[in-house]
Amino acid sequence: MKLAILSRAPQAYSTQRLRAAAVQRGHRVKVLDTLRFAIDLSGPEPDLQYRGKLLSDYDAILPRVGSSITYFGTAVVRQFEQMDVYTPNTANGITNSRDKLRATQILSRHNIGMPATAFVHSRADVRLAIERVGGAPVVIKLLEGTQGIGVILAPEVKIAEAIIETLHSTKQNVLIQSFISESRGRDIRALVVGDRVVAAMRRRASGDEFRSNVHRGGTVEPVELTPEYEQAAVRSAQIMGLRVAGVDMLEGNDGPLVMEVNSSPGLEGIETATGLDVAGAIIDYIDNQVAFPEIDVRQRLSVSTGYGVAELVVYANADLVGKKMRESGLGERDITVLTLHRGTTVIPNPRGGVELEAGDRLLCFGKLEEMRSMIPERRRRRAKVRKLPKEPIPEV
Repeated sequence: MKLAILSRAPQAYSTQRLRAAAVQRGHRVKVLDTLRFAIDLSGPEPDLQYRGKLLSDYDAILPRVGSSITYFGTAVVRQFEQMDVYTPNTANGITNSRDKLRATQILSRHNIGMPATAFVHSRADVRLAIERVGGAPVVIKLLEGTQGIGVILAPEVKIAEAIIETLHSTKQNVLIQSFISESRGRDIRALVVGDRVVAAMRRRASGDEFRSNVHRGGTVEPVELTPEYEQAAVRSAQIMGLRVAGVDMLEGNDGPLVMEVNSSPGLEGIETATGLDVAGAIIDYIDNQVAFPEIDVRQRLSVSTGYGVAELVVYANADLVGKKMRESGLGERDITVLTLHRGTTVIPNPRGGVELEAGDRLLCFGKLEEMRSMIPERRRRRAKVRKLPKEPIPEV
């Protein structure tokens, strides 16, 4: 395949390893500076220029988009997606993971274990937010910090309030999280590629430092993950829309607690700690998936008038409970079930013999009016467009 690695640091260990792994496997590979692209929307089809010239064809890209260029970098990745070039990490996935609040909001919808988290804007709400996450000590995080930068441990409520007030005064948004004391200054980094963890290491903080990042002086060691930790890491990456990711987890008393999902994980620490060819695993995965470029399913399926994508919930008192897919009548109503979500299990393209249970969530494509009629709580007639009032803007 012909592969482009999007990176502003061609001499960095991760970039060099990925390039070497691709060359060793006989692929053609180039490292392209992300900021030297120009998005070309002037023609009939989406295109890109690089260093002022029309970009040649590529089979796949591997984005290594730094936090300082997230907006432009994800725009470039999105343009490659519109050109049907495969990328293991989508623009949406990178954007979601880069914002800690957005990532936490998304993961919380899917029963992923995480430290208790709160986000407030008003000074008056800070103390209550600290109480909601379990009280002091608390961890205060900048929304877009990396490598442990912008992560502060506040031992007391008043100190936490002062720190948050100071950060808010500089227009910084912060998360307030519970401090997981049992982790004892250590965490786990799992490197997810596709649907499996290819390598994992435990990071330990140095001295009194509570942040275990290698950039903060932490040490690393290889670790064998239990199925519970592997599943948490893989599900977190997939939920974020990433097929190559570093998932950081704390070892809580009740199991894994996901802290962060990194879309451009460094490879030096984990390859050194484990002795595994992580870069090669990434290249092999891209090679196997290159024929299936990522597409925005909702965008592609919602272009027909009256049709769209929706999620239907099978309620306990619904007629669908206990019926098999072939007996559900969905097909007759021009509704196709793409996936069935049952707890943490996902059944893609469920067959006719699958029996529906209360609580099942069906991701469907079909007639919006038909699907809307299957949502009892929100069932309503199609609203008519009313006439403009005699006084469109009433006098105060």
